[in-house]
Amino acid sequence: MATNQLAPETPLHAPKLPLVKSLAESAKLTSIPSNYTYFTNPIEPVASDPEEHSIPVIDFSLLTSGDPAQRSKIIQDLGKACEDWGGFMLINHGVPESLIKAVIKACNEFFNLTDEEKKEFDGKHVFDPIKCGTSLHGRMDTVLCWRDFLKVIVHPEFHFPYKPTGFGELAFEFCKRLRKLVRELLNGISENLGLEECYIEKTLDLDSGFQLFAANLYPPCPQPELAIGIPPHTDHGLLTILAQNEIGGLQVQHNGKWVNVDALSNCFFVNIGDHLEILSNGKYKSLVHQAIVNNKATRISLAIAHGPPLDAIVSPAAELVNNESYPAAYVPMKYKEYLELQQINPLDSKTTLNRVRVQNL
Repeated sequence: MATNQLAPETPLHAPKLPLVKSLAESAKLTSIPSNYTYFTNPIEPVASDPEEHSIPVIDFSLLTSGDPAQRSKIIQDLGKACEDWGGFMLINHGVPESLIKAVIKACNEFFNLTDEEKKEFDGKHVFDPIKCGTSLHGRMDTVLCWRDFLKVIVHPEFHFPYKPTGFGELAFEFCKRLRKLVRELLNGISENLGLEECYIEKTLDLDSGFQLFAANLYPPCPQPELAIGIPPHTDHGLLTILAQNEIGGLQVQHNGKWVNVDALSNCFFVNIGDHLEILSNGKYKSLVHQAIVNNKATRISLAIAHGPPLDAIVSPAAELVNNESYPAAYVPMKYKEYLELQQINPLDSKTTLNRVRVQNL
């Protein structure tokens, strides 16, 4: 168990934190600094029953095959995964493995830039188009995460660091393909919810939707049993697509237990975000997940979040609300305001989502 929640903002004039990569590469480092101590008791064991805790696998090619029977079956499977797990492994997704590996390699090259070179990409506000930093809110955490990050807003306008050379071009192609992928998944999800196929796409104007590229670096940690990469949390938005190098570390919560997400080749992990839980009026649940660290190898993950436009007001779909039997379970809120609220709340499971939940249900 953690002794502290990761707290919201403290004054921005606090001293800037060193990047974890630099700390991890220090020859003198044999233990973690005390402000990186997250766990004081043994880490909870992961689930061991392979049948009860087997992460669903969705074959994307069946969703787009043109065969009505296959599509109907996979949409049922997709809905079950969203209800029972809040996430799934996605295979045969059509994004070239070579492109995924090239983006991960370019991320590694970015993190290998000197601290001085990366300094120009410092960002402080949630809507700064490019932010490079450490932990969660950088200088604003009481317990620090063993993680450096690069976050870039890539849609509706594309931004990206200009170095290393070619990184932006790779990321542009990668993110464009993911938007297409997410649109198809959301069409299937709309159908499963009993809505029109393009309901989410049209209602939330996904042509102008918000897409955030986040790259995470988790260097080897001398005391992985004490540190955390990212604590338990859910994501904002509709769907997050995750890719990673061959080093595992993602864990998802299922039936009260932690389940390891294996780093499978050419496979994405997709998780439900808070705003799909809101839109579905709670039929789908956003997925609580965390990142743990190890003492042997560097893990790099890519988490690409997809949401509506920042000025979109997200509420339960009217077709899924019945004032008597299924009243609206969430208060409507502008997406931008939700992201701002997330920044000032402790990162602790579903803290932010609970702020917009109707309390008397």
